[in-house]
Amino acid sequence: MAELLQDGTPSTPRLLLAHGAGAPMDSDFMSAIAERIASAGIQVIRFEFGYMAKRREDGQKRGPDRAPKLIARFHELLARVGPPHEVVIGGKSMGGRIASMIADEAGVAGVCCLGYPFHPPGKPERLRTAHLEAMQTSTLIVQGTRDRFGTEEEVATYRLSDAIELAWMEDGDHSFKPRKKSGRSLEQNLDDAARAVVAFIRRCEATG
Repeated sequence: MAELLQDGTPSTPRLLLAHGAGAPMDSDFMSAIAERIASAGIQVIRFEFGYMAKRREDGQKRGPDRAPKLIARFHELLARVGPPHEVVIGGKSMGGRIASMIADEAGVAGVCCLGYPFHPPGKPERLRTAHLEAMQTSTLIVQGTRDRFGTEEEVATYRLSDAIELAWMEDGDHSFKPRKKSGRSLEQNLDDAARAVVAFIRRCEATG
């Protein structure tokens, strides 16, 4: 497989999108989101962190690299698809978290997090929000209302920067999937998530 997956034609801004901890850049979720965003005229460029690329090569399951390595990889890809002020960076879960960690320093157009891991499941006391309190870069976090990594009720109690906006996917889990009894479908939530991302990127374009 190619090192980068590109959906849509070149655009400014474009979206550089990283995967989550456990699934690759061509997972069903990543593909569904990328296709929807690209259909609105925004190019989506997907890439993999080193540990996931190695897993693809040898088939051996391995955990994520440590943060410094993930950060270095994100910077490497941003340099290739930049300039940074023409790129919105983001990702699924861990990928979005790493994007949010480098955004202010990198000078990107914006950040888009799809299912932010505010805390490990079942460990709400282990918050990963310190850097989000001082965030300067315009950021969109798209989150399922019942995400085990941070529910709507939990996130309402967090101190987050005014630069961060939230879009809630009704009854969605960490991948926005709702329960049948909700009357919602995964397709509806994916459509809504993509629309929120597209609208956010358009606002980044207007203010860039």
